Amino acid sequence: MLYLIGLGLGDATDITVKGLQAVKSCSRVYLEAYTSILTVGKEALEEYYGKQLILADRDLVEQGADEILKDADVTDVAFLVVGDPFGATTHSDLVLRAVNAGIPYRVIHNASIMNAVGCCGLQLYNFGETVSVVFWTETWRPESFYDKICKNRAAGLHTLCLLDIKVKEQSIENMMRGKKIYEPPRFMTVSQAADQLIQIVQRRRRREEEGGELGVTEDTVCVGLARLGADDQIIRTGTLRQLVSCDLGGPLHSLVVTARLHPLEVDMLRVNAEPEALQHLRMIDSSTYTS
Repeated sequence: MLYLIGLGLGDATDITVKGLQAVKSCSRVYLEAYTSILTVGKEALEEYYGKQLILADRDLVEQGADEILKDADVTDVAFLVVGDPFGATTHSDLVLRAVNAGIPYRVIHNASIMNAVGCCGLQLYNFGETVSVVFWTETWRPESFYDKICKNRAAGLHTLCLLDIKVKEQSIENMMRGKKIYEPPRFMTVSQAADQLIQIVQRRRRREEEGGELGVTEDTVCVGLARLGADDQIIRTGTLRQLVSCDLGGPLHSLVVTARLHPLEVDMLRVNAEPEALQHLRMIDSSTYTS
């Protein structure tokens, strides 16, 4: 049996009782180590679970899945995922490989950023497509995530932005030379994501063909989230401009770009708001606000 087990968002104790029982019954336990991180390290998990963990990086999961599935038809193997097992499409591929190999599988769910984001006060059914915001380089500065945010806002829907994680990444030079030398881990902050969005807004504004109203501006109300689910989680409501200068501490960070707001959502956003963060809200009708 292959178990795909969600670990939740905080620390070792966030695993469910059902998940922990499954881990203890397995002969091998893999810890997926590239789509997200917990606030504690591998050693803390091993101590709490009473099991040795095998780190599964992107190469192992995407190219060496057969190693993970080895003998899973006759023994129990666990694949641990921070958050919920299906927060990343990579893990659907692992399930399909198991099915094709005739290996039974079981999923044990847990909290993920996809539902825990509701703690910021925005109603989950008012969210549109989730987007990923990637680190820019000198030669690669995609803007597709901005267009998706604007599409959501045009439909009145909030956007959850998952911020880039660079773990076990190689420089182009080392990759070309075939050297297994990896760059230090990098985790995008709310400040960096807000800055990239503002740069896009400013570029779009300068374009003569843009015309009309921008889908997002520096005064759009957003929510910065840091270490959601941990004891020291931070939620900060501010304009996009304000969040550029907000330091929310260590990883992981997420960003929400709001759209149409119910008065109850506005009241909840005010709980964690920066000074004057909501002053640019305008009323569309008696029960709807927007920025």
